[in-house]
Amino acid sequence: MKIAVSGKGGAGKSTVAANLLYCLKSRHIPAFAIDADPDANLGLVLGLDPEKLAAVPPLSELQEVIAGKNAGGGAFVSLNPHVEDILEDYVLHDGSIRFLKMGGIKQGGSACYCKENAFLNAVLTSVLLDRPEAVVLDMSAGIEHLTRGTARGVELMLVVVEPTRAGVTTALAVERLASDLALPRVAFVGNKVRSQADRDFLLASLPRERILALLPFSEAVLERARQADRGSFGKEDLIPGIEDIYQQIGGGGS
Repeated sequence: MKIAVSGKGGAGKSTVAANLLYCLKSRHIPAFAIDADPDANLGLVLGLDPEKLAAVPPLSELQEVIAGKNAGGGAFVSLNPHVEDILEDYVLHDGSIRFLKMGGIKQGGSACYCKENAFLNAVLTSVLLDRPEAVVLDMSAGIEHLTRGTARGVELMLVVVEPTRAGVTTALAVERLASDLALPRVAFVGNKVRSQADRDFLLASLPRERILALLPFSEAVLERARQADRGSFGKEDLIPGIEDIYQQIGGGGS
């Protein structure tokens, strides 16, 4: 299972990603939890220790490490640096889950092969194409971290959608970006559904055949999000219906 989770900010994508990671962890399936959203909320939603989270730098900010991986030096950029040590040295462990923060992609156009971007691309290539572990990639709506190369390793783009016009517009934009990268499968998950009107709106606005589920608004999830010290993510924190989504996207194996 190697999936990317995207959607509009506030739609609940980090919560959905954390739920799926709990499903993997509870089955003792080794997995990478990769926070590729500039807001970097996944670790907190997972209930990882805030102090330990703060001590883990985003990979894009490891300037000395990146310089060392840049075999050419100077203006030359290594497009395939060795990164296996990074996947050992810059992760937090939570049972079978290994968490890491990507940090932001440096902007500069499609022809930009700066050292930081080449480094991040190598990390994603390793976890998506070379490693056997499952992967849950929590992304911004722009999915900037994925390239045509790394997209080959993503089995599913899961787009989380709240029942608003802005949420649907963002979701359909993400779908177009995923199509441009030739991702093999894109599916939608409606989230924070409070009423039949919410359900009807999402069913009318999205391709029905690609809606995996419509998840209810959860007061328990909201209350957990308000807590400063959330503690470890547990079964009681799961969104109703998430186990069904896990099974639909290939749950039971890695």
